[in-house]
Amino acid sequence: MPTLVHEFAWPDRVVIGTVGVPGSRTFYLQVRTGKQIVSIALEKQQSAQLAEKIDEILDQLLTLEGNPFSVPTGTPIELVDNDQLEAVEEQFRTGAMTLGWDPTTAQVVIEAYPIIDVDEDDEPIDANGGEVPEMLLVRMPVGAARAFAKRTREVVGAGRPACPLCGYPVDADGHVCTLPEV
Repeated sequence: MPTLVHEFAWPDRVVIGTVGVPGSRTFYLQVRTGKQIVSIALEKQQSAQLAEKIDEILDQLLTLEGNPFSVPTGTPIELVDNDQLEAVEEQFRTGAMTLGWDPTTAQVVIEAYPIIDVDEDDEPIDANGGEVPEMLLVRMPVGAARAFAKRTREVVGAGRPACPLCGYPVDADGHVCTLPEV
């Protein structure tokens, strides 16, 4: 069965955002070109790792003599996107992701695949109940990638505050922590 590829070669918008309150947030990678919009759910840690790895790729490219891909050292102010997510219709929940670099277009490439379950015979079963397998393919220019990473770090960091004693997140309804034994 052919894979349905949600492909965005030069998207108008690529952001990580959340739905819900801190402690119960769902993270989404949302991509839009014109009226085509795709939102995929992912874990907070996947979001954080994605931002970190994008910055690592861009920082490595900066070290190339002459900066041939015009990689910005910081986030271009005109690319800052602090708007909320648009209407969210979850396409799938992300399992595996890959991140790469396409030197022919000077774009960071993200591929995201849905979570795949395995039945008792070790046969893969699509989490969509055996429907058409799908994936998300996003290509971002270097400036947009830098802005994406910055916003993602801010969204991830906007969760529950850390307890000053134990370091674990403090819930809105209170927090009881156990101090480590000395």
